Amino acid sequence: MATSTTSRGNWNSKLGFILAAAGSAVGLGNIWGFPTQVASNGGAAFLFIYLLCAFAIGFPVMVAEITMGRKTGRNPVGAFKVLGDNKLLYSAIGMWGLICGVMILAFYTVIAGWTVSYVFEEVFFYLGMTDWAAWISDTGNGPINAVFATLFMGATISIILGGVSDGIERATKFMMPLLLIILVVMIGYVVLQPGAGVGLEIYLLPDFSKVTPDLILSAMGQAFFSLSLGMGALITYGSYLSKKENIPEAATYVTLMDAFIAFLAGLLVIPTMYMAQAQGVPIFDDSGNLLASAALIFQVLPELFHEMGGLLGLIFGGTFFFLLSIAALTSTISLLEVPVSYAIDEHDLKRKSAATYIGGGVLAISLIISFDTSLIDHFVFIFNEIGLPLGGFLICLFLGYYWKTDNALAEMQEGYPTVMTSFFGRVWPLFVKVIAPLAILYNLLSGLGII
Repeated sequence: MATSTTSRGNWNSKLGFILAAAGSAVGLGNIWGFPTQVASNGGAAFLFIYLLCAFAIGFPVMVAEITMGRKTGRNPVGAFKVLGDNKLLYSAIGMWGLICGVMILAFYTVIAGWTVSYVFEEVFFYLGMTDWAAWISDTGNGPINAVFATLFMGATISIILGGVSDGIERATKFMMPLLLIILVVMIGYVVLQPGAGVGLEIYLLPDFSKVTPDLILSAMGQAFFSLSLGMGALITYGSYLSKKENIPEAATYVTLMDAFIAFLAGLLVIPTMYMAQAQGVPIFDDSGNLLASAALIFQVLPELFHEMGGLLGLIFGGTFFFLLSIAALTSTISLLEVPVSYAIDEHDLKRKSAATYIGGGVLAISLIISFDTSLIDHFVFIFNEIGLPLGGFLICLFLGYYWKTDNALAEMQEGYPTVMTSFFGRVWPLFVKVIAPLAILYNLLSGLGII
């Protein structure tokens, strides 16, 4: 039984949609994944290729997802059901995206819990309670992981319970500006510190000698995941978007905001890494390779904050991990909203029941992962590295060759009357039918080791 658009909820403003969609896109991948990828892969050369992938591959798929959502006013499964004439094969594409989102949320909640636990770690270290600091920040400690994962899921559910405008929109209108303010203030401090100049040079000066097919694949994968594509989040968010809004314009703002925050994160994290090195904290392994992103964030940077010492170390460290927590929460909101929207639309559940039951079910998986964090790597490979590109590839094929780009452009005309004759209207079909799916397929096959 389909639920009416009114009872589902709507965005109160275009800004609300842009901030919520950008919040979905901005997450831990932007704050720690992107900077460490840049530092390891040619600095600004990687940044340039990332931006190219974001706009040439990610942006066309984003427009496709938002358009499908607004046209149908449904969740991913419902959108494919409506546009696919109730054919099970097409509904399965939406279901695959939903499953990927749920499984990503399950392990993401555990990692998000770590960011909160490290806020407490900084407080305990400042108070001289070093044993407590080590205990609460032990990512291999199952009970601690479970506690913070539960707290984080509780925060996510509480926002989803508020609905689209009073919950998601209100929260992201507060968190996104706060995230930007914290980033800018911390950057202002870091770039003036000893060693930071080396990091700035590595980040902003391109080394095109490091550009390889593997680097391009990494940039493409980073762009795809950071834009929340392939899992139905933007189909869901698009389903709440007013018909008067210009979809390509809104998608442009979301892509730009995501890229801008990723760029700012690089300006913070990479100079901070080299600031740590200047204070004697190792950031490379014995082979001369940069430490893995998780090790940098949860081992190297806390050591730097401890070296800073006193109130300054507490403020800097606590604020940094609070920043990560905000970025994580803006993403977990969208990940939970997708299955909640499905339950409301397709099974006529009330939002309170849907959010509580589904959030609780995902948390049960998170608790299993909490006691065996080695599962995270398997979840990342199946549902992130394979599942999301597969979902994006199938979305392109469905829209380009079944629903047809002309029908999608007709939907865009509602808020963009001249779209058919615009430059965008002429080139977007080529990107969504040929360029994006071929690039995504290459990325997918390479990830599987087939080519």
